[in-house]
Amino acid sequence: MAWTIWQGLRMKEDLLGSEMEQELDVRAMPIRRAVFWLVVGLALLIASSRILVWGAVEIAHGFGVSDLIVGLTVVAVGTSLPELASSIIATRKGEHDIALGNILGSNLFNTLAVVGIAGTIHPMPVGPEVFTRDMLVMAVLTLLLFVFGYGFRGPGRINRIEGSILLVCYLGYTAYLLTTILA
Repeated sequence: MAWTIWQGLRMKEDLLGSEMEQELDVRAMPIRRAVFWLVVGLALLIASSRILVWGAVEIAHGFGVSDLIVGLTVVAVGTSLPELASSIIATRKGEHDIALGNILGSNLFNTLAVVGIAGTIHPMPVGPEVFTRDMLVMAVLTLLLFVFGYGFRGPGRINRIEGSILLVCYLGYTAYLLTTILA
């Protein structure tokens, strides 16, 4: 976070801020209507996330799958689908920084804030496989993303090959999780 703030302070002008102001001037919405849609959206988000988690847990328990594997696969994909959709839309509009910021911000928030809040409310045991397998994979993929984003062709460039490598890594990790369940 400190590095992100430092990068933001180094910029001479806020291109995103000025672009957002122009967009808001074009698409003005009354405050009551905006609050209404905010409340509706939050209510639907909470309800749909509950349904997703309950359904995934029930199906997994029916097949004898652990809660950890359900969280790492089904629930992770389901909760990341909104970010994926908005990132695809942002990328098609040429807003690549929003796409990347959306994914990274969501993952940082989920990893640090959600797990931190849940652990503060009710401490939970963590299996050793989380530290030996899952945290290691997350650290390596985070480092790989950083290298792709800042290493080869200058800052801010992730091409299709690198994106494909990241996707194959995710699919391989998911396949590995599934094979450990079925074995």
